[in-house]
Amino acid sequence: SNLNINDVLGNYSLTLIDALDTLAVMGNSSEFQKAVKLVIDTVSFDKDSTVQVFEATIRVLGSLLSAHIIITDTKQPFGDMSIKDYDNELLHLAHDLAVRLLPAFENTKTGIPYPRVNLKKGVPPDSHNETCTAGAGSLLVEFGILSRLLGDSTFEWVARRAVKALWSLRSNNTGLLGNVVNIQTGHWVGKQSGLGAGSDSFYEYLLKSYILFGEKEDLEMFNAAYQNIQNHLRRGREACNEGEGDPPLYVNVNMYTGQLMNTWIDSLQAFFPGLQVLIGDVEDAICLHAFYYAIWKRYGALPERYNWQLQAPDVPFYPLRPELVESTYLLYQATKNPFYLHVGMDILQSLEKYTKAKCGYATLHHVVEKTKEDRMESFFLSETCKYLYLLFDEENPVHKSGNKFMFTTEGHIVSVDERFRSSLWEDILPGEEQSAHKAKPTELKAANFSSNCNRVPDERRYLLPLKSNYMRQIDRMVGLI
Repeated sequence: SNLNINDVLGNYSLTLIDALDTLAVMGNSSEFQKAVKLVIDTVSFDKDSTVQVFEATIRVLGSLLSAHIIITDTKQPFGDMSIKDYDNELLHLAHDLAVRLLPAFENTKTGIPYPRVNLKKGVPPDSHNETCTAGAGSLLVEFGILSRLLGDSTFEWVARRAVKALWSLRSNNTGLLGNVVNIQTGHWVGKQSGLGAGSDSFYEYLLKSYILFGEKEDLEMFNAAYQNIQNHLRRGREACNEGEGDPPLYVNVNMYTGQLMNTWIDSLQAFFPGLQVLIGDVEDAICLHAFYYAIWKRYGALPERYNWQLQAPDVPFYPLRPELVESTYLLYQATKNPFYLHVGMDILQSLEKYTKAKCGYATLHHVVEKTKEDRMESFFLSETCKYLYLLFDEENPVHKSGNKFMFTTEGHIVSVDERFRSSLWEDILPGEEQSAHKAKPTELKAANFSSNCNRVPDERRYLLPLKSNYMRQIDRMVGLI
């Protein structure tokens, strides 16, 4: 019932595990090796703990897999991150955790998993039959990597089945999905369609699964979803940086009618400009990012929910979320416009000024009053710090090694690797020829994109990314001027 406490602490050293690859990206091999040994020596999932399947997957499973890939990478792009006598212990831990999460996928009539599972006993008898779209539909990257590393199709198969089940429940009228579904009946309990909490990473993983595994159906679902988002969620003028009318904004609507449901956006939506960068819709990303940055400038943080009609926070806490930093980093990579370094500096100074505490950085209880809570979410180290560090570290191996990397929804780094492109089980996934679904790299096109990364002209790189009259318009929209 407390909106700002997410019960993710599974009594398994969450913050230690979630921060592993941050240490590697920062090139700190001694601390990385120390942390990995600490995990190997002390972490066990044989616990009577009830955990969220989604959070355990993205925070713990994802980090274990990322660290394992870093340790076993023959090129060692981040410096010597190898572990003496390493015997795939992190991969075994990841496998053990995933096996303990599998009961969530059993005894559900739709194939959509239960939201929680007990690591020792399976699904609790008093479990809810309701789960959110993001929670159930954002397991494919981690489960898919695990399946392909182990040569065991089980994990990818259950995650993919859940995605397809959700996709099949979209509205016939708008093509949109709701945010809360009953896993037994397939009935939508929450009919809100938006880009924030409950929905966000579902869309992100349709694209990222395609980038990693090359399964064409993932791209087809993403392109259709993106087109429906543009058709029904986007408000404001058609072009970001020209024309008349309001700045573009993505709102929450009824999944069946496309009608506006409320007048707030939430801070998780700030991931969307970064996703737009990945598909080449850079112009729209610039505009949407500027809106969230204007809110940040006003409060020195992003309130969890912001009412754009009232120009005030609806839910005023800020738990050190990374989404705005992530989009800032990706926009800088796409445009190289120094404006985004300025944004990063602004965010960094706000964090130092308002959230720094004796033993870390604290959740802001209220973005206006700047009161703190005695809590630092693990994603602060796995994402917020990592994206800020990479924004300013132009020489980082992520940018310079020639390797291609992708970030999971929890900011864990994985190499875009040929070995993840080959399924070992073409005949096991029922009903379709998987090999025919491999898309060529050139097919990655958004259904509605107005620009492309390589089309950003040099003269645009050193001007403000938005014309000043549009910047002012956004500032007025959030009450800055």
